[in-house]
Amino acid sequence: MKHQPRKRFSQNFLVDESVVAAILAALHPRRGDLVVEIGPGTGALTQPLLALVDELHVIEIDRDLAANLIRKQPRLSMHTCDALGFDFAQFNREIRIVGNLPYNISTPLLFHLESFVACIQDIHVMLQQEVTDRIAATPTDSNYSRLSVMLQYRFTVEKLFSVGPEAFVPQPQVESAIIRLVPQNPLPWPAHDELSFARIVAAAFAQRRKTLRNSLKDYLTAPNFITLGIDPQARAQELSVAQFVAIANHVSAHTT
Repeated sequence: MKHQPRKRFSQNFLVDESVVAAILAALHPRRGDLVVEIGPGTGALTQPLLALVDELHVIEIDRDLAANLIRKQPRLSMHTCDALGFDFAQFNREIRIVGNLPYNISTPLLFHLESFVACIQDIHVMLQQEVTDRIAATPTDSNYSRLSVMLQYRFTVEKLFSVGPEAFVPQPQVESAIIRLVPQNPLPWPAHDELSFARIVAAAFAQRRKTLRNSLKDYLTAPNFITLGIDPQARAQELSVAQFVAIANHVSAHTT
């Protein structure tokens, strides 16, 4: 029976074989890699991956899709669950993540993946192009945001290629894109207190039109801005990741 896409799971199934081939070329899997695919759907990417790697785990929330995939590919390691609650550290070895992420949970899922960075070799995922533009944006770009800073703190980001709506069934109302995230080890700008860093970034971007003097008034005084060499009249989207880390480290060093 043909599967009816379910809106509550944000299902748009990849059907374009040329896009599948391009994703596989970007991933370039090796036989011994442990690959985890998020949202395999009808298996457009899953089946060719199985021919390339010895160990493939897939995470599928839709029980009907999961059952169909297992019937077709019994060698598959299936996890029928929500990827937002999945423990990516359970494999006790480095993993490679690939998939067409459900667009309705893509941002929280990326933050969830970030928490498992120690066991991730790389991430190759399809996202709404608007989200990839935000992830890859640089300071002063209108797309530069909290998401940009938090992911660029942890990963080297590379937007690979765009994918049109015609590559999916049903066709989404948006353009999509493939992005590569590779953990930075060691971190180029390590925060002494990463929770403090995250809070400061969130506060700075909470109201983008506010100057840093106003958005970070709970963290920095006028002399602090002078010490840091940061213009208090600047706005969050003007600061680099390194500058946000410098602010967080300054605050951590002067907080008892």
